[in-house]
Parts: sequence; structure tokens; C-alpha cells
Amino acid sequence: MPTPHTPATPAPPLPYTPDYPLRTARLELRPIRADDFAAIFAYRRLPEVCRYLYTGPYEEPELRADLTTKATRTTLRESGDILSLAVVVRETGQLIGDVTFVLTRAEHRQGGIGYVFHPGHGGHGYATEASRALLKLGFEDLQLHRIQAELDGRNTASARLLERLGMRREGHLKENEFLDGEWADEVVYAMLAREWHRVTGAE
Repeated sequence: MPTPHTPATPAPPLPYTPDYPLRTARLELRPIRADDFAAIFAYRRLPEVCRYLYTGPYEEPELRADLTTKATRTTLRESGDILSLAVVVRETGQLIGDVTFVLTRAEHRQGGIGYVFHPGHGGHGYATEASRALLKLGFEDLQLHRIQAELDGRNTASARLLERLGMRREGHLKENEFLDGEWADEVVYAMLAREWHRVTGAE
């Protein structure tokens, strides 16, 4: 019999490197490169983009160092590993945002997603499309059991995006982050594998 600390099902197949680029109807998700700096700096330096994030707005040297690290995040080997991917519109080749996938706890098949997009490309469903690709990677390729996302409680646009994906609002943590000189709430959304399969019809 499995103990409370022993998963009843196998852990994800590790190490795992996606077959890049990940393709959706309109987008390609590929590893971030050093030459993505200008495109990413264009939105990561904006106060309105970073208002609800835990980092930024970025200064140029800080972002260059960050991208150097992110460019190495292409393979998942153990708990805590991250994939950092640029989101590119296939038709134009334009980089419009970046996303992250975190293997939070491999032994319990848990993951997390995050996303940041240029506001000039809002309203087209790109963030939803890219995030859905991350859920597919987690639930179908890695066979994870649960994926979650955390966001600033004031970020209603991001909450609506997660709800469009079929994720559930699971938790509301009161004033647990001090951001931009004030206490902010954090909200947790999550989805289970069986919910993903029900929503998508995936086997």
C-alpha cells in the first residue's frame, strides 16, 4: 500500500525537453534567446505591465542578466526546474510575450504556469492560447496531476484568462505580499488532470 508520502502513480518522465517550438493555431513557443532582449525589454520595462508582477519594471542590465539565465531553461530535470519560453506570432515572426512552466513537485506531479505579454497585442486571445499550450504540455506530455497559477488579487484581467482556461479559483490569501509600497492579496487558481481531460476531451 502506498504511504501518504508515496505517489500512487509514476512521476513525470524526466529529464524532459519539449519538441521545440510548441505550436498552437497562431503561435510558436520557443526557448528565450539573448537576441530577444529588445522585444522583451519593450514590455518588461513598462510600469503598467509589471504592476501586478513580483519583479520589474526592469532596467536594461537587470533584464540582460535575467535573459541569460532564462535562455538556459529549456529542460525539466527535477522539482523546481522552469521552462522560460518566448511567444512568437507565427505569421509575422513577432515576439509578443513570454511564458513560464514550473515543475513545482515532480514526486507529486505538480506544476505551475505564468505569462507576461506586451499590452499592444492584447485583445486577440494570444495569452489564453499560449497558456493553454502550457497546460497541454503539463497534463498530456508530463502526465501531471495538478497545475496552478498565482496572481495579484487586483489583477482581474489575469483571473478572467485563467477562468477561460477552465481553471478554478482555489484560494485567496489576504495581504500576503508587499508590492509597490502596499499590501496586496494573492489569488490561487488550479486545474486537475481529470478537469483538463473533461474540458478538452483529451485521452
